Amino acid sequence: MADEPELETGAESAPEAQPSTPGAKLRAAREAQGLSIQDVATRTRIAQRQLEAVERDDYAALPGIPYAVGFARAYARAVDLDEVAIAAEVRHGVHNSDMGARYEAFEPVDPARVPPRRLAWVVLAIVIVLIAGYTIWRTQLMTPPTGEEIAQEQAQPAAERTPGVAPVAPAAQPVVFTAVDDVWLRIYDEAGERLKDGLLKKGESFTLPPSAKGPMILTGRPQALSVTVGGKPIAPLGAADRTIADVPVSAEALLARGAAPVAGPAVAPARPAPRRTGAGQGGTGRSEASSPAVPTPAPVAPVGDGTAAPQP
Repeated sequence: MADEPELETGAESAPEAQPSTPGAKLRAAREAQGLSIQDVATRTRIAQRQLEAVERDDYAALPGIPYAVGFARAYARAVDLDEVAIAAEVRHGVHNSDMGARYEAFEPVDPARVPPRRLAWVVLAIVIVLIAGYTIWRTQLMTPPTGEEIAQEQAQPAAERTPGVAPVAPAAQPVVFTAVDDVWLRIYDEAGERLKDGLLKKGESFTLPPSAKGPMILTGRPQALSVTVGGKPIAPLGAADRTIADVPVSAEALLARGAAPVAGPAVAPARPAPRRTGAGQGGTGRSEASSPAVPTPAPVAPVGDGTAAPQP
């Protein structure tokens, strides 16, 4: 009976079983330092529920193998354990669990992460078609026409082959002032800047700058100027020897005035010449144009019986 207490004392002094899983080791280290699971979550900035899953070795509750290993390493650093050893044990435990088999079988070919091979082939085919189309277009563009194509083009009517000629914008046509006699003039733009100021001698010309904005003219002898727009004569700018001022001389304004009249010999209308009747012929001296002609009776010669016979 005296040995029984000694046996009980030996049982109490037996060493406790050491934790075997990485989760149990992490929990034991946390409890040995007097830390709560919330304290570890604050240090590692990892959600408490995920740390609890690491302690339970419940890797299926974690997003994946890399997360399980990373959370375990951070937990080990927070409780001063060997993070490399803990990570190796977690990785070994994950591959031996259902979670490891699931991720090994499906994660590399997850359709959400890896595009299907069919899509890659479709994209490649589209790229090839685009390159081929561009190559053909460039080849046709750079290839000279064949003899048949030239013959067909020549066989077409001239109206079909000749492209339409676009009308020349009035602003692009030059405005030229030519002096038919010595004349003083001043040409200025809308800002008042003088483009031409002075005497333009007979035969001299002045071309309006194309960049002139709202050009106008001042002169006292508009009849001494010959104005053309694109070589087309323009009507006179004003009456002879009458001063004109602020008259627009842009191409548009001059074309709106119309073309200059074509000079030619004046032909008077034919009028009948008046015929006068002399006084010795029984006339009154008035012209036939002013009075109607009255027929004159033939003279009568007497005959033997006393009757009168008409004279031939």
